[in-house]
Amino acid sequence: MDYSSSYSSEGTGILAGIGITFIVIYLAILVLMVASMWKVFEKAGKPGWAAIIPIYNTLIMIEIVGKPTIWILWCLIPCVNIVFSVWLINLVSKSFGKEEGFTVGMLLLPFIFWPILGFGSAKYVGPSAAEAQTGFGKNPFNPNDPFNQPPATPEA
Repeated sequence: MDYSSSYSSEGTGILAGIGITFIVIYLAILVLMVASMWKVFEKAGKPGWAAIIPIYNTLIMIEIVGKPTIWILWCLIPCVNIVFSVWLINLVSKSFGKEEGFTVGMLLLPFIFWPILGFGSAKYVGPSAAEAQTGFGKNPFNPNDPFNQPPATPEA
């Protein structure tokens, strides 16, 4: 049986054109995402070129938000990485003064919200992680917060 007669050259050409169009759009979005991440890293005082190196860019984001380096391990373990990656992106948006709604946008429409963060007017306000704000080994208790006080020491 001759199957070559069931395929038209016009249909094959149309499918090839659609495939090439999708590839071009995908590559354009990829370039936009890398450029946006590059700008976000530069705003945070980190090297922009780190955005193109797969695991190293996660390590740089961990540094930007002020979490310990062990987080790179949590971001690589399957299933656990989903929780920690969402948390990391939330901390990135908070480090630039954004709210949780912006985090949802960064997760669902990253090709829109990462460029807003990178090329927009957002300023890096510092690490959002509590450890980075208080420092490791420093007193984590806020003297102005009556509910977050160190335990009372017995008087001698």
